[in-house]
Order: sequence, then C-alpha cells, then structure tokens
Amino acid sequence: MRVPGVGAEGQHRLSRARVLFIGAGGLGAPAALYLAGAGVGTLGIVDDDVVDLSNLHRQIVHTTAAVGEPKTESARRTLQALNPDVTVECLTTRLTAGNAVDLLRGWDMVLDGSDDFATRYLVSDAAAVLGIPHVWASVMASGGQLSVFDAARGPVYRDLFPVMPAPGSVPSCAQAGVLPVVPGILGVAMAAEALKLALGLSSPLVGRVAIYDMLTAEWDQVPVQAHPQVKRPSTAAEVGAGLPPTVTVEELADVLGQAGALARAGASEDRGSLLSVLDVRTAAERAAGTVPGSVHVPVEEIEEDPLRVLDGLGGGAGTVYVFCASGARSARAAHALRRAGAEAVDVLGGYEAWERRIGDGRGPAEKQTGRQQTSEQETPGGGEWRHG
Repeated sequence: MRVPGVGAEGQHRLSRARVLFIGAGGLGAPAALYLAGAGVGTLGIVDDDVVDLSNLHRQIVHTTAAVGEPKTESARRTLQALNPDVTVECLTTRLTAGNAVDLLRGWDMVLDGSDDFATRYLVSDAAAVLGIPHVWASVMASGGQLSVFDAARGPVYRDLFPVMPAPGSVPSCAQAGVLPVVPGILGVAMAAEALKLALGLSSPLVGRVAIYDMLTAEWDQVPVQAHPQVKRPSTAAEVGAGLPPTVTVEELADVLGQAGALARAGASEDRGSLLSVLDVRTAAERAAGTVPGSVHVPVEEIEEDPLRVLDGLGGGAGTVYVFCASGARSARAAHALRRAGAEAVDVLGGYEAWERRIGDGRGPAEKQTGRQQTSEQETPGGGEWRHG
C-alpha cells in the first residue's frame, strides 16, 4: 500500500479485480501465487489436467500430496491457504473454440500459460472479441517470451504469429524440457503485467515482446505491430478461424456412441465409411489401454505414407479421429492426413484425457481381448491396421 501510485485505493482496486488463468502449470502457478498474495480478489483457473509428480519442479502451486488431483482444486487449496480472502473459481475443463468466449466473459484480463499454439490462438481470439487484455508468456529450455496483447490498443497474438507453426516444428515445454526457474521468472513477470493493468500503472508490455535468456541474465525487447493480413475476430463464431479441427474426448465419446447405435440398428451397411479412430502411439502404450474400437497406426507410418494408411482404412471416406498420449503426435499425424486429403480431427488431450474423463479404456492387457470383442461390435473399426 505504500508503493507510489497504489495506496489504499489501489489495494481496493486489486480486491475488486477478476483475473483468469489458462493453465495452473509452470507459468500459471507462480503468477497465481503472487497475485493471490497481492490481494487480487478473484482468480479463475481453467485447467482439465491433474497434478503429476514429474511437473512439481516447476509447478510450485502444487505439492506431492496433490498428485493425481485436479490442478484446479490443488491450486485453489494452496492459494486460499496463502490468502483466505481470495476467491478462486475452478473451471476444470479444456478451453476450446466452442467455449472460449464463455469462459473468458466476465473477467478483467486473462493470463495465458498454455503450452500449445492452438490454445494461445483461441485465448487471444476470445480476448479480442470481449475486449480484455491477454497476458501471454511461453518458455523453453533456458529462456522465454512475454507480451501483453490488447486488441483495443495494440497487436494480438495472431499479429505475432500470422500462421500457426506446423505440428512438431516447435517442441512444447514438456517435450524440450525447461529449467524450473525459467517459468518461475516468466510467471512472476506475467503477474507484474497483470498488476500494472489492474492498477493502471506505467506502461504494460503492449506492442512489445520481452525475450529472456537465463544463461546471460539478459532481457531484450522487440516491437510487434498489427499485421496487415491478419483478420481479428469480432464474434464468438469467428474464434479459432483457420485452426485445425479438434474434438474433446467427451465429443469423441459422443460420436462413438452415436456410430455404435447406428451400427446396432443396422442403419449403415458400411460402418467404416462413417469414421475411423486412429491410435498413433507405440504398441507398448496401446497394450496398456486404448480407446475402444480404435485402429493402431504409429505416427511414423502415417507421416511416411499417409495415402497408404488411408487406403488401408478403406479410402478414408469418412472422418478420421486421431489420438496419442497427450496430443503432440496426434497433431502431427492429423496434419499429415489432412495434407493427403483426409478429414482428420485431432483428439485434444489424447488417451490420458480419455482415461481420466471417460474411464473405459480397456485397462490392463489381460482385459483387452474380451472387451475388444464387445467394443468392436459397437463402434466402427478396431484392431491393428493392415494394408493390402
């Protein structure tokens, strides 16, 4: 309260502020802790993942006792232990094109700590539609980037990346690794930008990207401007325009259920023409459980010859749903299939999300044989892919 420009009125403004976090991971964790400690009145957390032991070195809002628990609930417990006066709203769901505007509506700003390009585009689009600031950061290895996107007074995320990088061309934090202090530094910097926005202090990082290098302890800034060929969304229907098609595991389960009902009713003579579900993981991963009715085609085979894979599926007349463990490999596979002319849809969150939220993944290997017979009678396809 003694900081110039804050005072009692500033603290009161913080107590009325509503800040939404996309992700309670390496970036969201430190940012949320500092904003809760600063007295921000309401924090919202959008995350459909659970706490994993391998992430605790950087996701400091969680503890070993919370492993397996939804990240939203774990974060709420820690934040309210730090500041009992803060309200934490848990939104345990995955942000999609269909729900992005509804999730962001009613918040003063959004702090985006997501780890994939598609989500960042969706967050930026929804923020642009609603006219709220989008504080963004990303990290990898020993460095990171930070900016504030605000359609009302500067560029948006699409201006920085007019074309989404091809799947696999840029590794995620989980794939490439990161020194744990790096997301801590960038997350605290995100919290600083949020405080500036909430209090009206100084100049937020609008129209600039700050680049941090831990190895040299240097910060650089580069300007970013509105791109003349970028069209900003103005309605909820335009959010996510141009992005590759995706479905949640709940949506996939609904599709499989409908297809199974049609098959049982004899409504389709060629069930394979309706849809295919491809498991692009390794054989060892699949042996531990899979989506019922799916066909196993490793991602390497799809990337090597997608037309051959489609021919093995019967020509690929219908929609092809693709999943892996968590999303990285399936994005690559779906990209290759679309380039070959297929209607390929990436399953968000992969089998990890299916097992966690649908829970009928055929379990241990010794249970697979009996269940597979049932599932293949009720859903299209199933088994191992064979060509010719």
